Amino acid sequence: MFQVFHREFLKYNRLRGSPLKCRLYWKYLKFKRTRKCSLYCTIGHFKIEIVGLMMKKYVQNTKPLFFFVTFADRLNPTNLKLLMLMIIQLLIVLGALWVGSRYGSLALGAISGIGLALLVFCFGMKPGTPPTDVIYIIIAAVTCAGIMQASGGMDWLIQIAEKMLRKHPDRITFLAPLSTFLLTVLVGTGHVVYTLMPIICDIALKKGIRPERPCGVASIASQVGITCSPIAAAVVAFVTISNANGFDVTIPQVLMVSFPACIMGLMAAAAASYHRGLDLDKDPEFQKKLQDPETRAYIYGGGATTLDKEIPQSAKNAVYVFLGAIIIIVLFAIFQDILPTYDTIKAIKDAPEYTFSDGTVASADALAKAKILMPGYTEMSTVQLKMNVIIQIVMVTAAAIMIMFCKASPKKAVLGPVWQSGMVAVVAIFGIAWLADTYFSNYTEEMQAMLGDIVAKYNWSIAFVFFLVSVLINSQGAVVVSMLPLAYSLGIPGPVLLGVLPSVYGYFFIPNYPSDIATVNFDRSGTTVIGKYLLNHSFMMPGLIHIFVATLVAYGLSMLIF
Repeated sequence: MFQVFHREFLKYNRLRGSPLKCRLYWKYLKFKRTRKCSLYCTIGHFKIEIVGLMMKKYVQNTKPLFFFVTFADRLNPTNLKLLMLMIIQLLIVLGALWVGSRYGSLALGAISGIGLALLVFCFGMKPGTPPTDVIYIIIAAVTCAGIMQASGGMDWLIQIAEKMLRKHPDRITFLAPLSTFLLTVLVGTGHVVYTLMPIICDIALKKGIRPERPCGVASIASQVGITCSPIAAAVVAFVTISNANGFDVTIPQVLMVSFPACIMGLMAAAAASYHRGLDLDKDPEFQKKLQDPETRAYIYGGGATTLDKEIPQSAKNAVYVFLGAIIIIVLFAIFQDILPTYDTIKAIKDAPEYTFSDGTVASADALAKAKILMPGYTEMSTVQLKMNVIIQIVMVTAAAIMIMFCKASPKKAVLGPVWQSGMVAVVAIFGIAWLADTYFSNYTEEMQAMLGDIVAKYNWSIAFVFFLVSVLINSQGAVVVSMLPLAYSLGIPGPVLLGVLPSVYGYFFIPNYPSDIATVNFDRSGTTVIGKYLLNHSFMMPGLIHIFVATLVAYGLSMLIF
């Protein structure tokens, strides 16, 4: 039915020019029965031709019936071979992440090791650098939070949140996400809200509010708080990597952007959820469930509360110690002039190699690591104690104080959900970030050639990359550690990357994260659901609204501040 015409290559002089340019050529050719629309796009060393064939009777609106893409080598077959190799290796990376996400927990980091082994041993790629600084921070912060939980301090925080929610049950759609958000900000992990979720559901049911409304956005908020916590891996990793790439930003400056942006995003999501779905008294499915006495007793009978639990003073003291540690970290980040300094030897920039008398050659970096002071090659330098080290010292010290003076049991801490989920995050970030860094560090120049012009013109588009990677790997810290170096290598300014920081949370898109699954199980009314078609679930709408609003606000604030 269609007449397929051989594609027409552009003349050589139209393809001539910088390989970094992305040029679009539209060419409309009218034929007797068909119209052919060709889009020629040169990206890097490759020419892409997108061809659409349309029947004449459908040409009125110039909507193509279908498109297909063909790749042609611009220079020589070597480039096409390189492209195919990059695609195969990228599929290995994505495959390892996908399989790991299917198994969940420790498997996400462990199975990334299989992908790393294939890249290194089968393709001969140079291994990247594992994010040890970020891992050390997570271990210190999770240990401190786990010790606080073991002391009973977490129960006191949950109890305070419950009192506020029960005092204002009619506002639970707004107060529930604020509660889970602030708990995550304080502790640095979203796995502390499992005790609060059944309380939120119970309050909503007794007030006659559809539990899906507060529960869906509250689950989203429990993960949103990660980019607003001064001890969370995502925030600390952003500051560490940004400083290493010339963007001198501090933790308080990051929070000045992310905190108000995320609050506005959550309130927008809560407002959209306020009248979401049918009221319980008008929901035929819910009313049908109530006709069964056993089901009715199950829905309304099991009240969850922590108000009857007696909190010892030692648990409250542990919370004070934990909050004091966070305040100290923030103060050090603000007043960095008071940080300790020490002398070190560093290599002089662009210094030549040094040849010893026996003919041995050493670089300036090697001389600096050996602490050899050589005029013209190395020099003395005074450096400040880095914030990542300060966070580790303060968090470990606070954990020790809680153990000695707040009756916190280390064995109980290891068995708690906070410490266990934190260690899972350590393994995940270790494997995922190492795998991603190995791939991208070996193709930095190629990535710059293919994407440099696009991100230079639309640098905010990196937010879509962050979001998609987060959907795949279920970790905001891992997204920052694995993708932020690539973003800086593409020349994206630091303020832009700070502005799109909320987009690193995208794993609500596929509802397989523990907090989302737990929320569905805690809702005894059955209104918080994972839909028949997987993506039509209760977390999709509030999650997308939050990401859209928070990213826009954060981008505007970042451009205003920096």
